[in-house]
Amino acid sequence: MAAPSKYDSTASAVISAIGGKGNVKSVTHCATRLRFQLNDRDKADKAKVESTKGVITVVESGGQFQVVIGNDVAKVFESIVSNEGVSGEGGGSSGGIVARLIDLVTSIFTPFLWILAGTGLLKALLATAVWAWPSFGGTSTYAIWYAAGDAAFQFLPFFIAVTAAKKFKANQWTAIAIAGALVYSQTVAVIANADGVSQTLHDFAAAGGALNFFGIPLPMPAYLSAVIPMIFAIYAQAKLEQLLDRFMPSSIRNFVNPMVVLAVIVPVTFLVIGPLSNWLGDGLSNGVNWFWNLSPVIGGALMGAGWQVFVIFGLHWGFVPVMIQDLTTQGYSLLTGPLFAAVLAQGAATVAVFLKTKNKSLKGVAGPAAVSGILAGITEPAIYGVTLRLKRPFIYGVIGGAVGGAIAAAGGSAAEGFVVPGLITLTSTLNIGNFALQLIGTGVAMVIAFTLTMVLGFKDIAEEQETTGEVVDAGDVEVGSPVAGTVIPLAEVNDKVFSSGALGHGVGVLPTSGTVVAPVDGEVVSVMPHAYGLRTPGGLEVLVHIGIDTVKLDGRHFSPKVAQGARVARGDTLAQVDFDAVKADGYDTTTLVIITNASESDRVTMSTDADVDGAADLITVVR
Repeated sequence: MAAPSKYDSTASAVISAIGGKGNVKSVTHCATRLRFQLNDRDKADKAKVESTKGVITVVESGGQFQVVIGNDVAKVFESIVSNEGVSGEGGGSSGGIVARLIDLVTSIFTPFLWILAGTGLLKALLATAVWAWPSFGGTSTYAIWYAAGDAAFQFLPFFIAVTAAKKFKANQWTAIAIAGALVYSQTVAVIANADGVSQTLHDFAAAGGALNFFGIPLPMPAYLSAVIPMIFAIYAQAKLEQLLDRFMPSSIRNFVNPMVVLAVIVPVTFLVIGPLSNWLGDGLSNGVNWFWNLSPVIGGALMGAGWQVFVIFGLHWGFVPVMIQDLTTQGYSLLTGPLFAAVLAQGAATVAVFLKTKNKSLKGVAGPAAVSGILAGITEPAIYGVTLRLKRPFIYGVIGGAVGGAIAAAGGSAAEGFVVPGLITLTSTLNIGNFALQLIGTGVAMVIAFTLTMVLGFKDIAEEQETTGEVVDAGDVEVGSPVAGTVIPLAEVNDKVFSSGALGHGVGVLPTSGTVVAPVDGEVVSVMPHAYGLRTPGGLEVLVHIGIDTVKLDGRHFSPKVAQGARVARGDTLAQVDFDAVKADGYDTTTLVIITNASESDRVTMSTDADVDGAADLITVVR
């Protein structure tokens, strides 16, 4: 039997740390992240996940528990699905409209993202070849390679049919047939013109021919590379299939259902869904161009400054449909021009950290992360492992991205294909706008980020402060009470996960006031309305969990007063809570203080079993 690979080890450790496969509703992945939908967030140990070898960090956004892996995410995902018995089916987001939109976009586009990126890179290399050797563009060799690079984008409806059908739980083969009908209308000659020459439906309509379906005039927009029409068409397919499954006899369902779906959805798409989607897509594309025409410099600065911030929160996926729609309608997207400056600026800041830091471990992370970010455009290892972790270098990268993005946008620069912005795909902007300004903008962004990081510096991480999940100081620690109230032993808490000590040693308090305070001095490493993670300067990790199962309240009755990354002193207010309202909604208000990373040699004891005031000594940790 083969030994487990490093991906298997990472997968196994992650599943264990998030509460086992039984706590996973579903898992998908994007370019660098595993995106979990969990049944019970409280069972997941964020600190333990982040300390797992192969994991960069954890981000909680849009109702998802996102584990940032980096370039190896697909390998870890494959191991999770094949070896850990976890479903790879995408579940719906439980968040608001933005979270649901992001979940929809990632579910549909993630499976073929790297195909689009790879073919976009091939087209960028071909553009470079033609720039260096103009006559090459007229050869059949170029034509064959161009077909290889362009086909995936032209026949994008087939890709979307598969992934959208999976997302909406529709029949994938019927979805492919629907996509085929849309593409067929633009690729296969089926109708004669006045001269008797066969034409495609699209060309016939474009030449002024009158198309109709049972007398209803039929518009015929282009469906090659179509994105929005396919998504809506497959959604309609899924709803119709669900209706048919309720009434169609099982003896004929397997062949009658596809017939009915195709007979209904294809004409409805041609008559209604396609034209409306085309109008919506054109509106999005025209809106971007309108804004860019008002001030390309401001637009470029905003995209250059904001892109990496969007990446942190996963919001960058919201731009993907707009970019692809632009590529469909005009062959390029102005939104992509400033992104090269944004991405490479973070890479340059990471290079500066690599050269400047005295911390060997940080240097070991920064080197590979800089290479990945600059060459391939994959910046999440650089952001989470280096620049955002140190804060200042991330800000310097944002400043560089803003300036460089403004310069690139001023020249009307944009990528011709769907590419991941990086040094090796920079030539995808050769033919759109002013390539010289794109090079200048990208170079300026990198110089600004690198220089600011080198000159203004950052607070370096001392070797002994590296957080590996183990406690590094040897002094005793007094942990205060986060609320005033009555102390109860952990074993008496009405929750098996907490009372068993599975999450660590600790104490419960029945609160008598609504002010929740920090029980220790340290950094706020995680913030949820009902739970707060803190890390002391010596590495002790303390969880303050307000109430039992209160995650289900979705933040109602909780008013956080701190943000992730803030420094707090013992007694500082973390949150205000309306405990009466929490009780009225049927939830236990017991507030827990848990030491989540105590080692086997540590001794954790209750300091008192009496009533306590907020910030009174509650737990003693003997190191």
